[in-house]
Amino acid sequence: ERILEQEQEQEREDLIESPENESSQLPSNENKMSSIGKSISSGILYSFCSISMVLVNKSLASSYNGFLEKGNLNFFLVVFQAVIAIAAVQFCKMMKWVEYPSFNMKTAAQWAPVNLFFCAMLFTGMASLQHNSVPMVTVFKNITNIGVAAGDYYYFGTAVEFLVMCAFGIMLGGALLAAKNDAQVTVVGLFWMACNCVATAGYVLYMKFATKNVKLSKFGMVFYNNVLCVVFLFPVTLVNGEMNTFWRTGAIHTVDYIAKNSFAGFVGFFLNFASLNFVANTGPTTYAIVGSMNKIPTAFLGWFMFNAIITPQTWLFIGVSMCGGFLYSYAKIATQMKKDAGKKDDSESSESELRSNKS
Repeated sequence: ERILEQEQEQEREDLIESPENESSQLPSNENKMSSIGKSISSGILYSFCSISMVLVNKSLASSYNGFLEKGNLNFFLVVFQAVIAIAAVQFCKMMKWVEYPSFNMKTAAQWAPVNLFFCAMLFTGMASLQHNSVPMVTVFKNITNIGVAAGDYYYFGTAVEFLVMCAFGIMLGGALLAAKNDAQVTVVGLFWMACNCVATAGYVLYMKFATKNVKLSKFGMVFYNNVLCVVFLFPVTLVNGEMNTFWRTGAIHTVDYIAKNSFAGFVGFFLNFASLNFVANTGPTTYAIVGSMNKIPTAFLGWFMFNAIITPQTWLFIGVSMCGGFLYSYAKIATQMKKDAGKKDDSESSESELRSNKS
């Protein structure tokens, strides 16, 4: 009996220390670290490309808008940069660096709502800026983030923690304080801002849906995103006169202008990929929050590169937004740690049951 007991004890120790048991836990830890690494790297790439795109377009506007007789070339720039992005992704496919299926109408129809929301977001954003002050637009952008979080919960079942709601409240409060002395708003302005909130939330949420359900690689999504962007926005440049303005303004037909636009197109190519990848790895809510936080380094870089003035209201908004951003990050990290602890407890419970059954 003593020998039998020793053999059973040895089997239990072998079970605990066996390589198979250790290896069964390693992939879980590796997957966890891989998932966190993907989220962080995709977020950094998205922020870098987003900020770079804003600064390049700011450089184009500050350098060349003075040559235009009236208006601007906002939609024309989007179309031009989309054409460059299409050329870039097609070149990558030709070199066999990436792979995606050729254009077909069924896939285009599945992806089209993303671009329709994007075009609506651009148009309503420009219209709202014509009828509202910039601080008020910023307030509504923060309301949009709350709408995205609500949609994320409703459509994808993503839980919204109490601390996350506190972070939203802090960022919205900071925007309201910054706007209190410059709250220019009209009924027409409210209408366009409401439309912009819906379009922006729809764009972010449907992009999450499309990345899950449309059977395409990320580079295939970049291809369709830019092709449909050209299809939808090129007619707009003809109707609103931007194409005609470009051809008639000889002062902007320079190598520098083309080079900056081409560089912006390449950045747009990476931004498309980074946005899709970031939404797929995190979610619409985190994507919206990081997009808002990108305004902070953009403001500092704009001050450094273009001598842009940072008003006391902007400093207030930056400070409060940073607090909100840190709180949001803490809330997400705390939630993830709680989930990991729960999984660990479940794993230990399963091991305990296995040992009792063996004995």
